[in-house]
Amino acid sequence: MKLKAPKDMIFLVVDDIDNMRRSIKAMLKLLHFGKEFYEAANGREALPLLKDENITIDFIICDYNMPYMSGTELLGQIRASKRLRDIPFLMVTAEANMDVVAEAAENDVDAYLTKPFVTATLEQKVLELLNQSNNPSPYNQLLLQVRTREENGDFDGAIDAAREAAKLNDRSSKPYRDMGRLCGKKGDLKKAQLCFERAVEINRLDVSSYHALGQIYFRQGKVEMAMENFKRAMEISPRHVDRAVNFAKLLINKKQLPEAEKVLRLALKTKSNDLDFKEEIGNVCNDCGLGGLAVKCYREVFKAAPERAYLNKKIGIALYAVGEYNEAVKVLEKVAEKAPEDIELFLALGKAYFSMKRLILADQWVSKVLRLDPSHKEARAILNKCL
Repeated sequence: MKLKAPKDMIFLVVDDIDNMRRSIKAMLKLLHFGKEFYEAANGREALPLLKDENITIDFIICDYNMPYMSGTELLGQIRASKRLRDIPFLMVTAEANMDVVAEAAENDVDAYLTKPFVTATLEQKVLELLNQSNNPSPYNQLLLQVRTREENGDFDGAIDAAREAAKLNDRSSKPYRDMGRLCGKKGDLKKAQLCFERAVEINRLDVSSYHALGQIYFRQGKVEMAMENFKRAMEISPRHVDRAVNFAKLLINKKQLPEAEKVLRLALKTKSNDLDFKEEIGNVCNDCGLGGLAVKCYREVFKAAPERAYLNKKIGIALYAVGEYNEAVKVLEKVAEKAPEDIELFLALGKAYFSMKRLILADQWVSKVLRLDPSHKEARAILNKCL
């Protein structure tokens, strides 16, 4: 279906900077583009507008770097919706660096516009994008066939269309990425692997293919090769750290803790300034027995954000877990001064003192547990050993 003329379109401008939204609207009006305009300060605000069936957005101009939901995260949501996925999407970036390009390509961004830009450049990009949508190249027509055939359950037909697309454009990794994904759906992991390997040969920034290869190698038991691919994906695009963490959790479930720790350390290096992420990794490590890394994470977060005083309890418990009993009780006793009914805390102190063979102190702390919960089996067992 042909798109509307620019003058008749409804534009959505998404940017966290008010002045930037106003500037883009002013440029569009100067060009006589747009019958109506909507604005949003980030992807999270834009989504309700897009999902409102009483509003028909014809064109989206969106910043890349925004709080709460970035431009590529919003684009991913749009591409996942049958009703919204074909809306032309113009990404605005401060600089088209490696991770921006990789993330946008993964979600099939239609075009980029690099800040700062002038009215003539905006006009050129909008018209180019509309022309691409109204007159798709044979290559893009084949990619549309891939999508349609896949949705109809015709995986073989979709693979054939992707193969033809690859012949028309041997510089794009997307057809091979699609073929790999489709072969994976059919259960043919060997062919899927070959397709994803070809995709990363063509495009060294194809993070989706690196991630897919990581999953395939892991299923084959080739943990080191899996780690290399997840590492490469993280180096290209920090957003893929979350996928790497999921991989680390798989390793943890397989009891491969040293390998999991390597992946988590790589993830932390990639997002070293994200305190919430660092605390989350600390929790993952604490739960699975990687106490040393948990202590490191919690201490770094607490040093940068001393208002997170609750982390002291986690630090103390993690120190106990790695056998640093003296350090553990120092930290935990300070916390206990302000927590008169914390059973978990008292039990940790009881266990730490028992491990240090300081039975009188162990007795005191587990007795506090039992006063609060007389049926607590672990505290009762420690008390009996102290008698």
